[in-house]
Amino acid sequence: MKVLKSVERPNIIAAISEARSHGDLSENAEYHAAKEKQSFIEGRISELDDKLARADVIDVSKLSGGKVRFGATVTIADVDTEEEQTYKIVGEDEADVKQGKISVTSPIARALIGKEEGDEAEVAAPAGARAYEIVKVVYK
Repeated sequence: MKVLKSVERPNIIAAISEARSHGDLSENAEYHAAKEKQSFIEGRISELDDKLARADVIDVSKLSGGKVRFGATVTIADVDTEEEQTYKIVGEDEADVKQGKISVTSPIARALIGKEEGDEAEVAAPAGARAYEIVKVVYK
């Protein structure tokens, strides 16, 4: 957001000004491209402003109990293979499977939410349903 407002926005305004100086705007591809980029940047700023206005900060370190909720770090074990995986349930914008962060709206998270340690959760997957046991739930 900071980069969009302090770097990208001024750069595109300068690019539009430069393109305007080339004369006839109706056939000025540089001008139209800059205006299109400006529209994208302003839309992204607006989208981020809206998300920030609606955001609530949740201090997951103050949550407790073995129930899976947003912010939980959950260790699950595949019922068939006993292979364990650990995921942190985060918002859509924070999700990064490589870092073990899954979106609260993902199929795995939706199957886990509301369950407790020792419960089983069934996850619908393209290759068929998979069953997992919840091994551990922590908030850190």
